[in-house]
Amino acid sequence: MPRYPRIRLIGPATVTAALALAFAAIGPVAAAPSQPRPVVGATIPPPPAAPVLPAVPTVARGYRAPRVPQPAAGIVGVTQRPFVGISLSDAIGMALSQNGQLAVAQANRRIAGYQIIAAKGAFNVRFQVVPSFLHSQRPPTSSFFAGQNFGAISQNTQKVSGGLQGILPNGQQYSVNLSEAKIDDNTIINTFDPYYPTNLSASFVQPILRGAGMSLAKQGLELARIGADRSTAQTLTAVSTTIAQVEDAYWDLVSGWRNVAIQEDALKQAIAQQQSNIRLAKHGVAAPISAVESSTQVHIFQENVYSALQSVAALQNSFKALLVTDPSAAIWNANLVPTSPVLSLPHVPSLQRLVMEALKNRPEMREVIDARKAADLKLAYARNQLKPRLDLALSYQSNGFAGALTNPNNDPLAVSSAQQTLAIDQLIAAVNTRLLPPNQQIPSLPLGNGPLPPPYLIGNLNQSLNNLFNGRYPTYGAALTFAIPLGNQTRKAEFEQAVEGERVAQIQEATTIQSIAIQARNALQDYRTALARLAAASQAGETSAQVLASEQRRFRNGAATTYFVLQRQVQLEQNRGLELQAQTDLNKAVVELERVSGNILTSNHVRLEDVGAGVHK
Repeated sequence: MPRYPRIRLIGPATVTAALALAFAAIGPVAAAPSQPRPVVGATIPPPPAAPVLPAVPTVARGYRAPRVPQPAAGIVGVTQRPFVGISLSDAIGMALSQNGQLAVAQANRRIAGYQIIAAKGAFNVRFQVVPSFLHSQRPPTSSFFAGQNFGAISQNTQKVSGGLQGILPNGQQYSVNLSEAKIDDNTIINTFDPYYPTNLSASFVQPILRGAGMSLAKQGLELARIGADRSTAQTLTAVSTTIAQVEDAYWDLVSGWRNVAIQEDALKQAIAQQQSNIRLAKHGVAAPISAVESSTQVHIFQENVYSALQSVAALQNSFKALLVTDPSAAIWNANLVPTSPVLSLPHVPSLQRLVMEALKNRPEMREVIDARKAADLKLAYARNQLKPRLDLALSYQSNGFAGALTNPNNDPLAVSSAQQTLAIDQLIAAVNTRLLPPNQQIPSLPLGNGPLPPPYLIGNLNQSLNNLFNGRYPTYGAALTFAIPLGNQTRKAEFEQAVEGERVAQIQEATTIQSIAIQARNALQDYRTALARLAAASQAGETSAQVLASEQRRFRNGAATTYFVLQRQVQLEQNRGLELQAQTDLNKAVVELERVSGNILTSNHVRLEDVGAGVHK
């Protein structure tokens, strides 16, 4: 083994000086290009033409990267010590409670519930009461239809009316109305003053063809219920997706921290190799350039450590964004470290079994089923609206009346009639006395103002209501209404739209089933591939560690160069990174299997009422 000039090296900081001394001692050496042997009988091809390259401008003439100090290793915005451990279950619980997107999904679910209440309002009984007062004065039109002394006809009406009306789910309409009034009237021919008219009416309309069993309000209520169930399914889908994202981000963070450890371990090994090369160079056993080579590797691995820390910082930010929605939450200042162990390998079902579980459990299937129900309902309503209108209407009305008798002496017609009756009676008496025998005498006319009203019409409002509810003056009837619009283009167009909506819902259902089947295939394939990759990467990591140890022994014995040692270090680092990535992908594959099968909700004990409950209103 040749011996090299002994050079005094103080430490890693003098690597640059060692490089300069090595070049001074060895001198420039031109590497002789290797000449391939000509093959007998072969034609030597001409040298290739020089490629035509585009012109490159001079950019930032004289620019040199400035020398910057080495920054402190750490993650921006967090407390570096102590580390804060977080388990996977705690992370999922925090996300379900405080994730902003889940809070929005839960709010939409509550809105859908309020829409059901609003749709039920169409069947609420509508009640109204209208008290009123009316004063009117009209000019007299005759001596009978006039006020006292041929004055204006003055009338005061105090009235209260009220009623109930509404519709029933199957299209029926009903109404019940009651009114009562007190009327003061100064017309001189009035028999009653004041008088109390009352009225009770009821009606009921039964659709026989169009609208029978399916009203617009009923359709709205059913659509609101379907929409609420669909909103719940969408919330469950968002929960399923969020849990999968949290688990993936969790294992990415595990991978990130383990990658930092791998890079730091590689850096330590490179530093140890550098120190070994410096010692050998001091004793003249190794060339000084080997110390420079190992120093370069140290800087490369040191850059890898900073890159790994940068990756951890980005992974922590993404992970925390899934857990909370408050930018001032304390978790943003925590340096999170996952504490849960690697996921245990699940029992993997067959492809057919996995697809069946997914179609049964996935909330996406619940969404398309609800969409299909809504399309079916709209189609049924549109088909019903194509029928002609045929309605049966039933009505009943009862009228009540009572009043206070007026003084007949105030009625000029009554007074005149009484005077005429008295004069006639006087003539009859004169004839009977002077001309007729007793058995042939004419009877006199009865005195009075005419027949009196029956007693049940005399009274106040209570008597009028008594007459009303006794049904003294009823009116009732029935009617059939038949109507059909000529052409009926609007209903026909709405029916065709509903048919297309039904077709779209069927396509969406088939597409969702196919998508779930494809996801099941991919999830199983990813899982098997991740298993195979992990097995291969683990073996590659073990063998590359053995190769590095062997190369380091050969280097210490003078049988290898620094270049090969550094290459083995790089290979070991790469293989350990591949093993780490394979393990992370395997964890993600397990998560994807749970998500695809729809078991991710039950396995995490999701309570829909708690979703988004921790987000501040």
